[in-house]
Amino acid sequence: MKKSTTGLLIGSALVVGLSGCASSASQSSGQASASSDRSWYQHPAVCGLAGSVIGGSIGYATSSSSDEESGAATGAAAGAAIGGLLCADRTPKPVAPQCPSYGEVPAGVAVDAQGCPLDSDGDGVPDYRDQCPGTPAGVEVNANGCPLDSDNDGVPDYRDQCPNTPAGVEVNALGCPDSVVLQEVNFEFDSAQLTSNARSVLNGVAERLVNNPDVRVSIEGHTDSRGSDEYNKNLSQERAQSVASYLASRGVATNRMRAVGYGEERPIASNETEEGRFQNRRVELDEWN
Repeated sequence: MKKSTTGLLIGSALVVGLSGCASSASQSSGQASASSDRSWYQHPAVCGLAGSVIGGSIGYATSSSSDEESGAATGAAAGAAIGGLLCADRTPKPVAPQCPSYGEVPAGVAVDAQGCPLDSDGDGVPDYRDQCPGTPAGVEVNANGCPLDSDNDGVPDYRDQCPNTPAGVEVNALGCPDSVVLQEVNFEFDSAQLTSNARSVLNGVAERLVNNPDVRVSIEGHTDSRGSDEYNKNLSQERAQSVASYLASRGVATNRMRAVGYGEERPIASNETEEGRFQNRRVELDEWN
């Protein structure tokens, strides 16, 4: 039998065998989760070796007597490359989820351009799980997307003027059991001029009032008993109005506030001591019905 015929027969037989391996490898790669699950003869190295033999055989068989060696070498190199490609692992690589923190997202949930569930109020809880949509920016929320209510009084922290109310105590819309003394809201001596520290305290009061737009408030000024009744009444009115004006400058609507001066009429401590008089000089915040 001639050299060319023998080489082609050997090559043909090996091609058939390699095709079977490649086909089997392709099916396995679609079913297996990793290349280590494939049979030994399906690995690219084995297929490459078989391809090298096939290519070398064909190259030898089809070359002239003068270039048998170079023909076999060229065919072997080409066959090895083709065999390796035929048996290459084509198992799709797993795609990492774009929003792993959300877990599995139900079908039909609206997503953004990155494939993440929409979070319209930006509170970190996606809309499809958010039980309190529309939470103001920057407000801390729980796992359900609802603003925190640390004392569980029904008034969320970002609106609560009395955030540490004891459990079970009934509160008003401000989150307070009764009127609340605005601690450290003080004035310059014998005037209605707010101190810098008082303005700092009122900034927080104003922020909570702005976030609680359906509530109206009464701002009530009080003095100790020193001085005449009329003088104290006027001074307390001016101080209450000073607080209301400052809150208005921080965004609280003026029609939500009233300023009332009670002078020395409603002491909460004895005017016989300095400590008592200090307690009586105060501004209170109450719900205005």
